[in-house]
Amino acid sequence: MEMGMIGLGRMGANMVRRLMEDGHHCIVFDLDPEAVRTLADEGAVGVASIEGLVQALEPPRAVWLMVPAGEATEQTVDAVAAQLAEGDLIVDGGNSYFKDDVRRASELADRGIRYMDVGTSGGVWGLERGYCLMAGGPSEAFARLEPALETLAPGVGGIERTPGREGEPSPAEKGYVHCGPAGTGHLVKMVHNGIEYGLMQAYGEGFDILRAAAADGLPESQRFELDLAEIAEVWRRGSVIGSWLLDLTAAALHRDPQLDGFTGHVQDSGEGRWTVQTAVEEAVPADVLSAALYARFRSRQDHTFAEKLLSAMREQFGGHSEQPSE
Repeated sequence: MEMGMIGLGRMGANMVRRLMEDGHHCIVFDLDPEAVRTLADEGAVGVASIEGLVQALEPPRAVWLMVPAGEATEQTVDAVAAQLAEGDLIVDGGNSYFKDDVRRASELADRGIRYMDVGTSGGVWGLERGYCLMAGGPSEAFARLEPALETLAPGVGGIERTPGREGEPSPAEKGYVHCGPAGTGHLVKMVHNGIEYGLMQAYGEGFDILRAAAADGLPESQRFELDLAEIAEVWRRGSVIGSWLLDLTAAALHRDPQLDGFTGHVQDSGEGRWTVQTAVEEAVPADVLSAALYARFRSRQDHTFAEKLLSAMREQFGGHSEQPSE
């Protein structure tokens, strides 16, 4: 299909590359002209403005946004919508707050413009591994966008089917899913990221306990120097706590066993806060997710080895740069 892509950062550019590899026609724009030129050299149609992107697309148009959540997304949606017509589609693939999606979808529907929110997980590895996609919006818009979603998703791959699933694999088994109406895609992605906070915190604290087994204050007979990189490696193989996050942890510890390249100053990107806020609104206990978020707040005042590991994991999966150590 033909797709307009606005925002050619770490994820947006690689999503365009994955789409083009499967034969989709991509028209691209970014505030950085060099990012546009790079993808134009690789086969995309580069344009110099949002107006140029919309004009280059054949109606009915589909425009996918990969820009930072908040005001940047708000302004971009408004700028794109001003150029679109009835029957066109805007897709927000960033990390917007799901309540903003509900509002935008309602406002655009009055003008006959479709709106979808697609929570996108995959980070800097998505070009190679594919992206996990959680879509919210009208069913007809999902059906129209599905060829692109199927290309961007990992596919069935080598993952064993869940017992009881039979017949043709569902979209979810391929790595993308229609969650429901507008807002549901980013709601599901928000909780996904909240869970990610908790998993990362558990790994960080666990490895910190193992590292502290060598502390001087322990009885000598109970004092152990453990090779954390080797422990992470063995846990990857047959353990019930194996995961991609553990794979990235093992890679980080192998490269820098003491994590000297990290301060342990851990940012939060918004979804963790929104997850806890939503849990409060729904009166749902979320002890682990709340504690993981507060640990990130505390990390900006005092740093532990666990927080250095969180920084290392964020760099591995998302290319997020934390403050370097002195």
